[in-house]
Amino acid sequence: MQLPHFEPNNLVYDHPDFVIINKPAGMNFHGKQTQNGYILGVADWAAKALNIEKLWSVHRLDKMTSGLLIFAKSSEAAAKFSELFQNHQIQKYYLALANQKPKKKQGWIKGDMEAARRGNYKLLPTKHNPAVTQFISTSIRPKLRLFLLKPHTGRTHQLRVALKSLGSPILGDKRYQEAKQASEFDRGYLHAFALEFDWNHQEISVNCPPCFGEYFVLPETQQQIHQWLPAGNCFKASK
Repeated sequence: MQLPHFEPNNLVYDHPDFVIINKPAGMNFHGKQTQNGYILGVADWAAKALNIEKLWSVHRLDKMTSGLLIFAKSSEAAAKFSELFQNHQIQKYYLALANQKPKKKQGWIKGDMEAARRGNYKLLPTKHNPAVTQFISTSIRPKLRLFLLKPHTGRTHQLRVALKSLGSPILGDKRYQEAKQASEFDRGYLHAFALEFDWNHQEISVNCPPCFGEYFVLPETQQQIHQWLPAGNCFKASK
């Protein structure tokens, strides 16, 4: 597998302490050894392209997920980001598409998560230590619904499991959508869309609409995405 070229739009924000990049869909977060050699993970891919000796990972995205990823430029910055994430001081917003009508069109998805078979997870009705996701959604066209998601916790596969629990698995999600259906789509339709946080008393607000995927680039999808900017305002009224 050949890694994509690092394009100008892959660098979204450059700060003396960190960079924010637009991760391509289908790229492994971690590097891995194959029969044909070593395939770089996202951090090394970005560091090489930006001529930076090393980048520190501070959060991650699944292979199928595209969009905004923060990498620290020093261990000190990485430690500070770890503290921000631990204290829920970094607001993250995601976009997803589904072709099944959800049980509800907006609100909260809360429940404990546990491991299921073959590396999957499932949402439980209990709420002892729940995964928490806030969302709104709108119809783009018949059998195509766009979701704006705000995770309030950071569990593995949280958003993918949350939409599965609504009866609206993400398009192209080969784990949580029916396999034959998922194979019909050109990508998994989950994208890290916006980030908001304070860095040394500087308000950082970054957004990155998706630019790859047949259904993400539909004019009506793009129009709705831009109507949801700034993403944080979409949830303030429903707190």
